[in-house]
Amino acid sequence: MKQAVAEAALTYVEAGTIIGVGTGSTANFFIDALARIKNRIDGTVASSLATEKRLKSHGIPVLELNEVDGLSVYVDGADESNHYLQLIKGGGGALTREKIVAAASRKFVCIADESKLVDMLGAFPLPIEVIPMARSFVAREMVKLGGKPVYREGFTTDNGNVIIDVHNLEIMEPAKLEAELNNIPGVVTNGLFALRPADVLLLGTPNGVRTVT
Repeated sequence: MKQAVAEAALTYVEAGTIIGVGTGSTANFFIDALARIKNRIDGTVASSLATEKRLKSHGIPVLELNEVDGLSVYVDGADESNHYLQLIKGGGGALTREKIVAAASRKFVCIADESKLVDMLGAFPLPIEVIPMARSFVAREMVKLGGKPVYREGFTTDNGNVIIDVHNLEIMEPAKLEAELNNIPGVVTNGLFALRPADVLLLGTPNGVRTVT
């Protein structure tokens, strides 16, 4: 199913443009599919060092975001999506760069299997990227919000920071919570993609790809 949605996402790739590419197992299927049409695009911007490495292994040009004016489309997976295409991302730890690349793109196409579509976000622990010295402070703030913060041990982001995964949240107002969390000192960003949700959700199902807009 991941392969099917990755193939379907190719239809959103415009010839002669630069595109953003996400991180994770579903995004990897997209990268492998993109390799077949790499000559049609002018380049890519990667949302992680792992993605950059995979793109380059296929001979797909990778550019720095600072070198380009903007991106035509961003293709990435998600850990959860609600019916408004607001997402939780960051299970792989690349949430900050993913959020930046998504914001720089005209269209955000999310690819996932149908199990990721939920009525309410929060069953998947919400990742928060934190400056190391603020880890304990931010964790205490999460407890005040009713969450159960768990430090992701042994993991450092591409930006040199740490991740706290917050369990036990029932996220009724994702955009409001996203803004609130980002205002906590020491938080780099959080894994809610609600202020800039996906524009299209391609869901892999046993009966083919379902498009949600």
